[in-house]
Amino acid sequence: MPTPLTATLAIPPPAVPPRKRWTRCECAGLAASGLFEKERLELVDGELISKMGKNRPHVNSWKLMLIWLLEAFGRQFVDAEAPIDVASSDNELNEPVPDLMVLRQETASFTSGNPQPQDISLLVEIADRSLNFDRTVKAALYARAGIIEYWVLDVNGRRLFCHRDPDAGRYQSVVVYGEQESLAPLAAPDKEFRPAQALPVA
Repeated sequence: MPTPLTATLAIPPPAVPPRKRWTRCECAGLAASGLFEKERLELVDGELISKMGKNRPHVNSWKLMLIWLLEAFGRQFVDAEAPIDVASSDNELNEPVPDLMVLRQETASFTSGNPQPQDISLLVEIADRSLNFDRTVKAALYARAGIIEYWVLDVNGRRLFCHRDPDAGRYQSVVVYGEQESLAPLAAPDKEFRPAQALPVA
């Protein structure tokens, strides 16, 4: 009796097509050609990631967080959805666009180039569908850059991850705050924040 073919031949795994890793220089050329005019993208680890298609909970939390940052730091120090530089070793393949950031000097003072890691006192990402990415890939990228404080607001989990003390390519302190717990940013220790202030009404 013949042996079934599947019993003798291993089925190879499906082939993964090669993926193009982009550099900042290449992306700048594409942007200059007008290719990106209809889509907002960020470059992370050589991958172009869409910043479009945010759902309503994300949009609402983004607005609420922006309002709190403006009240806490003043509008001249808060920037939204603008690119930054990271560690020099990462810059060729990365130009992330955090949802919100607080700068050490007025945003109007940046007349050319991106803010550098040392210019940033707080980065904030609003996560609904991107929680794992924001807590792993982006956290490592920001830690390697030495950004001193990084918040991830978990919209679905109704909590906030506070990353501090970057060292050796990772944040040594990661504390999770429930929606009714309070924390204060390092750059404004007198400004108390509860995650519930930037979350949709449950």
